[in-house]
Amino acid sequence: MKAIFTFFVFFISIASFGQQLVYKAINPAFGGETFNHQWLLNAANAQNSFKDPDAASNNNRSTIDQFAESLNRQLLSQISRSLLGSQLEGGLEPGTFNFGSLSLEVFESGDGLVINILDTSTGEETQIIVPNP
Repeated sequence: MKAIFTFFVFFISIASFGQQLVYKAINPAFGGETFNHQWLLNAANAQNSFKDPDAASNNNRSTIDQFAESLNRQLLSQISRSLLGSQLEGGLEPGTFNFGSLSLEVFESGDGLVINILDTSTGEETQIIVPNP
């Protein structure tokens, strides 16, 4: 019986062999092949079921709302250009100006030229200070 057991253990040890396990990273962030980046990104995007709520709300806005926003952006850009230009050329007169739903208040202070911008439709307020040269 002992001989059979010894023969069985000997036979198993000869017949079995081991192999070294090697880890190979796939993700380039962890040392994998750099060409896998695009494939991994596409696979993740394909599985992504979340949608950006802001992107959906922008598509649902009417053409008039988009036009009004574009006009406000252009108006603010023009105002900022003229205010900075006039500040550099010789001064800007203090006062209150209304442009649609925007109310601008311009005055001098110890810090420099102060511009308060108030959106009367939403109540949002911004203050810009242009330092004295």
